[in-house]
Amino acid sequence: MEILWWLAPPVVVTVVAMAWVTWAGERRGQVDREVAVERLARALRQESPGQKVPGPAATRPRDRSTGIAVRPSRGE
Repeated sequence: MEILWWLAPPVVVTVVAMAWVTWAGERRGQVDREVAVERLARALRQESPGQKVPGPAATRPRDRSTGIAVRPSRGE
């Protein structure tokens, strides 16, 4: 049992942090539903990096992976 005393400080810190987050969370006000919907709509309208027009390198069709590594032939 004595060997488990090293767990006491992390457990105490965790419990104190959980209590503080619970207390701090209660003081925080609710966001208006309309404001939340407007924020979501604004975020969805923004262009993400995945939506950019692909360049010439991205238009090349990918080779189907067979799971086996094959070296290309030398063309001799």
